[in-house]
Amino acid sequence: MDINVTDIIQLKKQHPCGSNEWEVLRVGADFRLKCIGCGHQIMVPRKLVEKNIKNIRNSL
Repeated sequence: MDINVTDIIQLKKQHPCGSNEWEVLRVGADFRLKCIGCGHQIMVPRKLVEKNIKNIRNSL
């Protein structure tokens, strides 16, 4: 899977704020994601993110 920094990814499950879209801030063994709805940032293992991706929008 080719995911780059600044891409917007849509995950299967929603964040408690109601949004299921995340901006990718860091790519590596872990991903740093920022919620588009509320701005909350999380670190998630790569394996978990790749398993739960529904859609990828390139921001470039």
